Amino acid sequence: MSPPGRGEAIGILKSAGCNRSVISHCLNVAGLAARIGGSLVRAGFEMDLTLVEAGALLHDLGRSVTHGTKHAVIGGKLARERGLPLSVVKIVERHMGAGVPADEAKELGFPDGIYVPKSLEEKVVCYADKLAEGPGEVEFGVTVGRMAKKLGADHPALGRMWALHGEITGMLSSGYR
Repeated sequence: MSPPGRGEAIGILKSAGCNRSVISHCLNVAGLAARIGGSLVRAGFEMDLTLVEAGALLHDLGRSVTHGTKHAVIGGKLARERGLPLSVVKIVERHMGAGVPADEAKELGFPDGIYVPKSLEEKVVCYADKLAEGPGEVEFGVTVGRMAKKLGADHPALGRMWALHGEITGMLSSGYR
């Protein structure tokens, strides 16, 4: 099964009850992810840009139910219920922070599963989500700074975020920020 196209993905967000600001954010993330993914493809990396767009558009599907930490888990459940491809479901479930390892997932009450982005498509959507703010883009460090205020400066999520930033920017010959 192929990932849904842009119109279908937006329709899924609307039918699930996502508000305008969530849909706008998802569109912004999709644009950033397409730009990053396109740069990576031009640099010689293989990835499915159709999957990147679908995953980016649907990554916050769970915000139709909650804006809390479980929105990724709930979004994955909603994506499964709609019969979306597993590749899209994984993007939805694995986009929070720079991923949530098993021990933290257990503490947060997540069902057993993998919540750390593995594929390049998952990582690109996760990274683009950290750069999106409103209709625009923010420096990665701004997002990390906000997370540090929310979680505490020594939270391990911050190290994972910087590692993802290093991985993606390391692959980009242009030094995308």
